[in-house]
Parts: sequence; structure tokens; C-alpha cells
Amino acid sequence: MTAYYNEIDPYAAQWLRNLIAAGHIAAGIVDERSIEDVFPSDLRGFVQCHFFAGIGVWSHALRSAGWGDDRPVWTGSCPFQPFSAAGKGLGTADERHLWPAWLHLIRECRPGRIYGEQVASRDALGWWDVVHDDLEDSLYACGAFDLCAPGVGAPHIRQRLYWLADAGCEREQSHRFNVGDAPRRTRRQARQQWLRADACSSGVAHSMADTAVIGDRDGARLPERQARPGEPDGNGTRWSRFVPWLCRDGKWRPVEPGVEPLVDGGTEVLGPLRAYGNAIVAPLASAFIQATM
Repeated sequence: MTAYYNEIDPYAAQWLRNLIAAGHIAAGIVDERSIEDVFPSDLRGFVQCHFFAGIGVWSHALRSAGWGDDRPVWTGSCPFQPFSAAGKGLGTADERHLWPAWLHLIRECRPGRIYGEQVASRDALGWWDVVHDDLEDSLYACGAFDLCAPGVGAPHIRQRLYWLADAGCEREQSHRFNVGDAPRRTRRQARQQWLRADACSSGVAHSMADTAVIGDRDGARLPERQARPGEPDGNGTRWSRFVPWLCRDGKWRPVEPGVEPLVDGGTEVLGPLRAYGNAIVAPLASAFIQATM
């Protein structure tokens, strides 16, 4: 057993076990306890630890990037509800703010490399400020990148903040940002300016204009059509075909051929809906990992 997966949703946890059994993700155990109930001693002997594991996409992305199952790493995508504009706005006072529990495990176990992901929004920058400061104070070098799914050829946006922390190069990081031991406020301003500049200069943030879909308003589904040059394919990098679907908000959205809609209100689809909705885009995560290896 090389991997530890922490996931409280029973449906996703069973999905993880099925994927492990099928060999699609690193072999390991699935722990359904809250991360707040996990002790550092529980993680001894595991090469990789995946928190808020969902359906194991981080493990799959690591493999796709050439990061072997025997290579140490931690990953996680913390819940964002405490910082969401659609939520109560309680921030760090919200009981769903689980970063402190993960930080405790990080400080006690000192993993060499950590990969994470979060929603990309103005509210997320406040969350990243907290996380970045805590990691810097724990002597980790940190970086975050605002990336989107079209950067790897997908026909949907899925804008996300991907970040990493490394225990072995904190000096390089402080020189790069030129902030050193500056006050937290100054450090936050410096890295937010860098993050915005990086997002503007990155070749990952491609325009969606070339993948726009125009459909018949009277039909719920249009015939499958051939993609134009440069549009994505079914393996997540270049789609040769996609199907336009008319959604409840009146907008058409491209999906992979063979995908069927979930019945609105059907209790049997709530598990898959949560699992898919919270999952990261594997080819994008893989590209991020490769770029930082």
C-alpha cells in the first residue's frame, strides 16, 4: 500500500476503492474520517497522501505526468464554501474551513512536495493569502497559477487556482518574489501582482471564441458534429467530436459524445453529480505537475 486517501463522502470513498481495485489509481487505503480526526501517526508508512480525495483525480494526474506511485507527494483540494460569495461569508470562522486541520498534518509530517487546487476567483485570493502565509511561515516555497481547461484543449472553462508548496527551495522562492521577511501585507501584495501577471502572460488561458456552439433553440440536442482544427478530443487533449447540449439556463454547452444527462431531482444521481462536480480536470492537473517537475 503506497497511498492514503482521505474522503468523507461515502459514495466517492467507494468509488476510490473501485478505482484502486481496478488499478486506475495508486494502491492504498481509503479513510472516511474527517481530516480533523486524522493524526500524524495515522500517516506513517504512506508514500503519498491525498486529502479531500474525491474520486482520485490527483493520483491519476500524477501518473499521467510521469510521477510514479513510489514518489512521495501530498495533494488536496480544500473546501471553498467558507470563502465563497454565495455562502455566509464567515471565512476562517466557518467550521468548514478545514485548512488549519491540513496545515497541522503538514507541519507535523513535513512532506517534501504538496499540490493543491482551489476555485479561481477574487474570494479565492483571500483563501490563498491565508494558505500561502501559513506555508511560508512553515518554511515552504509556494506558488499559484490561475489556469483553465481550454489550456489543454477542453471545450469548457473550468477556471481553477493550482498551487504547490516545496520544502526544499524556500530561499529561491523568497528571492524570486523579492519579499524575504517582509510583513504579511507586503508579501500578499507582491505575490498577487505576480499571480495576475502570470495569468495574463500564460499561454494556458486560451480564448473560448473558437469553440462556441450555435444550436437550434427548438431542439434539446443537436447531431454530433466534427470539431474544427484545434478543438479538443475525447481523450482530454484534442477532441475530434463533441455534442452540444441545451442546458436549463438556455445556453448550449459542448460535451463528450456518449454522455447522457442526469435526471433532475433523482436521488440516485446525487452521488455521481457531487463526485463529477468536485473533480479536477485531469489533463490540466497533469500539465501543471509536469511543468513543476
